[in-house]
Amino acid sequence: MTLTGRNALITGATKGIGRAIALAMAEAGANIAATGRNEEELASLQSEVTRMGPACHTRAVDLSLEDAAATVFEFAKSTCGNIHVLVNNAGIGSSQQPMLVSEYDDTFWHLMMHVNLTVPYQLVRMVLPEMIERRHGRIINVSSINGKVPSSFGVAYTASKHGLLGVTKTVALENVVHGITSNAICPGPVVSKLNNARIQFDADRLGRSFEEQEETMTGHGRRMVPEEIAPLAVFLAGDGAAMINGQSLNVDAGNVMAA
Repeated sequence: MTLTGRNALITGATKGIGRAIALAMAEAGANIAATGRNEEELASLQSEVTRMGPACHTRAVDLSLEDAAATVFEFAKSTCGNIHVLVNNAGIGSSQQPMLVSEYDDTFWHLMMHVNLTVPYQLVRMVLPEMIERRHGRIINVSSINGKVPSSFGVAYTASKHGLLGVTKTVALENVVHGITSNAICPGPVVSKLNNARIQFDADRLGRSFEEQEETMTGHGRRMVPEEIAPLAVFLAGDGAAMINGQSLNVDAGNVMAA
């Protein structure tokens, strides 16, 4: 699988799934435009990618800001030129301010929707014109298993990830005639600080240990690591995935099979 000559814009690329995707796409030959919030982590990513050979440009961006999508797009255009692959990975996790629906705060709801749904939609809208003109493009949205099945104490997260799947499918339907594919990756529980925080919250709420709660989350004995998700993104970005479109692909060891 080669992505040589392609430029990939990846949000939330400083850690976890986003970083793993950036490194995997660079290993496949893609030039990387990466955004995140931590400048030191972005510099580390840039150093690692450039050692592989491809170019890597980075920009620290706070996606909670109203004009964040425009900032990200203009950064990528000014450094890479054409954007062949868009990976909407950045998001606010369900571990942040877990609350029941009856307790929910509208301010946090709007923040979650802006970062997890509005910014990805805006970036898709911005990259589409040149992809349509070029008659080729790859859009990859990182959703979640909770984009298909609900999660308690996280209505905004669940709703935003469901919404992202709706964007994914609509973009696929409208743009297949232009040689553009739009797909979503739906990971299950992944080893990360954010996921650790959610496990601890549920463990405390249910009177369990961290390890006991972790065991209830998967049927195969462990959570995934980001490097087990990144290869799917590389495949979806390549020419071999031209006939995969409008799909929401679970990466969760089969825990959710009916959705």
